[in-house]
Amino acid sequence: MEKHPEINGLRTWIEIDRTAVAHNYKILRGLLSPKTKFMAVVKSNAYGHSLVDFSKEMAVLGVDWIGVDSIVEATSLRKAGIILPIFVLGYTLPERLEEASSEHISLSVSTFETLEALSKIKGDLSIHIKVDTGMHRQGFQTDDLERVISKLISLPKNITIEGLFTHFGAAKNPSMPSKTLVQIESFEVWIKAFRENNFTPIIHAAASGGALIFPQSHFDLVRLGISTYGIWPSAQAKGFGEKDVPLQPVLSWKTIIGEVKDVKMGESVGYDFTEILTRDSRLAVCPVGYWHGLPRAVSSVGHLLVHGQRARIVGRVSMDMVVIDVTNIFKAKVGDVVTIIGRDGKEEVSAEEIAILSDTSAYEILTRINPLIKRVFV
Repeated sequence: MEKHPEINGLRTWIEIDRTAVAHNYKILRGLLSPKTKFMAVVKSNAYGHSLVDFSKEMAVLGVDWIGVDSIVEATSLRKAGIILPIFVLGYTLPERLEEASSEHISLSVSTFETLEALSKIKGDLSIHIKVDTGMHRQGFQTDDLERVISKLISLPKNITIEGLFTHFGAAKNPSMPSKTLVQIESFEVWIKAFRENNFTPIIHAAASGGALIFPQSHFDLVRLGISTYGIWPSAQAKGFGEKDVPLQPVLSWKTIIGEVKDVKMGESVGYDFTEILTRDSRLAVCPVGYWHGLPRAVSSVGHLLVHGQRARIVGRVSMDMVVIDVTNIFKAKVGDVVTIIGRDGKEEVSAEEIAILSDTSAYEILTRINPLIKRVFV
């Protein structure tokens, strides 16, 4: 397996497959009506895929909105030349409201404290009201409806009520639709109240799970994150829709073999000598570890790919190194490319596989890949 020609002098790197990105965008766009807008959610370094570069890719493909977590991410995109509408999903400190105004960034508002702060800013600002329909994370609750409407009516004219939205807690699980349907019903109470008070906001509720499983939740806009990167939001969702929605993972994470050595049966490997070799073994050392984002939980159980074959991790994953067993991979040598996440020949190690071994989700595996690692779009 040869390194991409743009990768020189790097011990580890991320490759983003542009063809797969375009494929996923086309597939997901095809699920939406022509009237429903597409927001590409690129928070948390675009789920590990590079905030700026992935946003630029989405802009070229034709998304309508970009969604981020913070004003910091939003202003970074503005500085990088992104002119699309940008929406901040997370909390924004009152002292940064003017900054959002000057950069034409739309903000989520979910507290009365923020509503009060809005009345004091001088510039124009667009806001989206966040409703808590049962997940009990961010958002105004049902009992707040009348007070929220009253506060919005009293806001100065420089504040535009651009959006009204909520977030589903279990939309990625098709086996429990009632939870999501109850949330939609609760949300529709707010939609009706806003319209009765002459507000005409952009209505949005669905992230990837809702967009893929509950078409009635599409409303005016959908916020597509994990699916844009070719990953299903859950195993249940994948089983439900994989045949009809053939997403393609776009990220591959690679490293190299930095050292190869022969070690006798009975010898111990790694910190605390947690693994004792049960045969004479050929071991390879790769210069990545948990600092780079390879979970310590995959110690002795995870696999990397070398020459299209699986090489088991031996002993503990260190901060900056991992040892793999290449005894049966006869061609393995120093300098060879090793795949941490992705496909090599007929074999594949997915983010989901690593997540299962680590008792977490693919979301966490991807977003925890160190942002200092170079991302290359190929």
